Amino acid sequence: MKVDAGGILDPTGAAALAQDAQARGYDGLWLGETAHDPLIGVALAAAGTDRIQVGTSIAVAFARSPMNLAMAANDLQLASGGRFLLGLGTQIKPHITRRFSMPWSRPAARMRELVLAIRAIWDCWNDGAELNFRGEFYTHTLMTPFFNPGPNPHGRPPVLLAGVGELMTKVAGEVADGFLCHPFTTERFLREVTLPALTTGRESADGTLDGFTIAGAPFVVTGHDEQALADAARGTRKQIAFYASTPAYRPVLEIHGWGSLQEQLNLLSKRGAWDEMGDLIDDDVLNAFAVVGEPDDIAPELRRRYGDVMTRVSLNTPYTSDEKLWPDIVAALQVS
Repeated sequence: MKVDAGGILDPTGAAALAQDAQARGYDGLWLGETAHDPLIGVALAAAGTDRIQVGTSIAVAFARSPMNLAMAANDLQLASGGRFLLGLGTQIKPHITRRFSMPWSRPAARMRELVLAIRAIWDCWNDGAELNFRGEFYTHTLMTPFFNPGPNPHGRPPVLLAGVGELMTKVAGEVADGFLCHPFTTERFLREVTLPALTTGRESADGTLDGFTIAGAPFVVTGHDEQALADAARGTRKQIAFYASTPAYRPVLEIHGWGSLQEQLNLLSKRGAWDEMGDLIDDDVLNAFAVVGEPDDIAPELRRRYGDVMTRVSLNTPYTSDEKLWPDIVAALQVS
């Protein structure tokens, strides 16, 4: 199992974060997209390292065209020496239409076509294929030599899709090289919903899950003493509550019989009652979404829950912790 670091930060800190992750023995670094463009951060992270993989988790797909993404990903694969991972996600409709002023329609179908369009563009550059992609959402039919970068000596970067719902998960299985599990998931949802959907998608593309990347970001609650453990639990409850307030993520709660919790949390979120929201996450919910325990217990429990499913993990810790906690946990997870 590969173990990755992650962050959401401005580009000025990307190189230092990547260098620190590499020095600490992590296998990769994922950068997310909120107030800054992760593609720029990845470029700086790649320039400052020589071993770890660098990727976006996620870059907002529908804020960009397939050509934009194909070109940026190709350049990052080149600049990183073949260490780039293109992680894409949809974001939600209000952000796409009102923040990015881009179209929204049938997100799973659009994402499927977007990835196929990117692959068609890469086929043109790498194999000399004619660019003649004509879809429902995207059309790419022009590529003159002046704009063609030619074959990438490091090959095409892997494409990973993020998702929660069954439709998007099936699309990931069909057209992507890997799947980015949302942090708001549980072992039960992963096994009963995510894996079957991925398998269906892979089968539709005449493939299997062998060699298919499944990257997760499970919550981890730990600490060297009771106070540290309590602080970690408090921060994690708040983050779980934030995700659980989102209607799109309700199916994860419903599989456990906690669907009504989403409505309660959504009402509190509209009032800005963030602390109260965390109080609604009881121990049963916390333990379903997070691995909770002493530091020595974390790696074995992560392996028990996800070792036969996830090929790489990022430890999701929405709280301030002692950095000395993590090297032994990371090393224990990396042991084959």
